[in-house]
Amino acid sequence: MLRGSSILFWGGIALSAVITSCKQKTNATAEVKKPVAQAKSAVCCESNIPARFPGLSGSTVNTKSIGDHSHKGMVWIKAGTFGMGGDNKQAGPDEYPKHKVTVKGFWMDATEVTNAEFAKFVKATGYITTAERKPDWEELKKQVPPGTPKPDESLLVPASLIFNQPSHPVNLNDYSQWWSWEKGADWKHPHGPNSNIKGKDSYPVVHISWYDAVAYCKWAGKRLPTEAEWEWAARGGLNNDIYPWGNEPVDAGQPKANTWQGDFPNKNTLKDKFFFAAPVGSFKPNGYGLYDMAGNVWEWCSDYYKNDYYQTINKPQGVTEPQGPADSYDPDEPYAKKRVIRGGSFLCNDSYCSGYRVARRMKSTEDSGMEHLGFRCVQD
Repeated sequence: MLRGSSILFWGGIALSAVITSCKQKTNATAEVKKPVAQAKSAVCCESNIPARFPGLSGSTVNTKSIGDHSHKGMVWIKAGTFGMGGDNKQAGPDEYPKHKVTVKGFWMDATEVTNAEFAKFVKATGYITTAERKPDWEELKKQVPPGTPKPDESLLVPASLIFNQPSHPVNLNDYSQWWSWEKGADWKHPHGPNSNIKGKDSYPVVHISWYDAVAYCKWAGKRLPTEAEWEWAARGGLNNDIYPWGNEPVDAGQPKANTWQGDFPNKNTLKDKFFFAAPVGSFKPNGYGLYDMAGNVWEWCSDYYKNDYYQTINKPQGVTEPQGPADSYDPDEPYAKKRVIRGGSFLCNDSYCSGYRVARRMKSTEDSGMEHLGFRCVQD
């Protein structure tokens, strides 16, 4: 995968974690850094609190399922067989080989989970998201290189990553030019402590870690999609096309998704009328009636990320219902445990990031929360 990032320094100390961005016209592979946790193995939809949080390791959030089986707001995705993996020259190494996959039918949320929906979950359960909790250094250091010094306590605070637009062109290898580790940024304050979500009930909830998404799923009687289910659904019945809408380039014709138009990251022409996330359903759905399967916000899948996973499951007879690898491995960050994320975001630009391609694979640590990261659910 041609993906690069830089290091966010806390008082000159580099800490390890992935920020979800991709770069296409460089071979840079350094990682953007922030604190990460040594997370316990979890199967969707268990809701163990990650060990990052002192005094809470191993405890369980009160996420008793509401068991809504009406499928309200969901779309039936029929069973089928498809070619999973890269479709064009923009594909990264981890998208190959393209391989035959069969999935069973399932229900999928027509849209990304919204602020209003997540607020109902929080009100019913008292759940506190990862971004709202203080990191525990004893757990964090398990996923950074040995010998990494402890940062100052003033930096180990509830925080998340927000996008800050630079006023001029910047070195695209230096992600700290547009990403900031912001104290007080969370799902209720998506752009930092001085922001809020008033009037934004229909916007996708963001700053959601994999743990947060799993907890919501359990409460809602649902689960996260597998990576295979997500790609099958995103294709919308099209065969080997690049995008959910077909093969027309993202910037050709009318806006088809919430993406970045112009020069990233300093100039956005707003052709699609949105700078940050858009209300869910603002653009036409794909062939299955699913909205925002490209752009808007990245979406968590249940699978661990492993860079060579497709090589291990590529068989002439194909594979049925793949659940992802048994563990995680990213050669860029061998100490970090990561999950797959899909779909791209409002920050993806065709000259810089092709995250809205249906085959595009990305990854992030399980405790990561960012301004352009959310999720949607599925149900058997």
